[in-house]
Amino acid sequence: QVQLVESGGGLVQPGGSLRLSCVASGSIFSINSMGWYRQAPGKQRELVAGTTSGGRTNYADSVKGRFTISRDNAKNTVYLQMNSLKPEDTAVYYCKADITHYGSYFSIGYWGQGTQVTVSS
Repeated sequence: QVQLVESGGGLVQPGGSLRLSCVASGSIFSINSMGWYRQAPGKQRELVAGTTSGGRTNYADSVKGRFTISRDNAKNTVYLQMNSLKPEDTAVYYCKADITHYGSYFSIGYWGQGTQVTVSS
């Protein structure tokens, strides 16, 4: 019923930049919070950045000042601008959205399939 499709990952040198995008489609009445998570090999999935429908944002300490999350509500899209990338940012990045379907009073969390980000020289 709902699909989240991420794009924009790839290989970048330390100090470089990437911009991730995530588009939600399907049976969507409204999207509440949207966020980006990442999971490195052998580690737990962690929150990188999140944003509410009202535009409030929060970031992991490790990315503050380097990453910026934004969203286009008209396009059901969330972005993650990543600057000054470090090797420790290497991970699979996942998009998550809390979506309310038509006729429902509660939201459901959906995940994208993930996009690989590799920071290496």
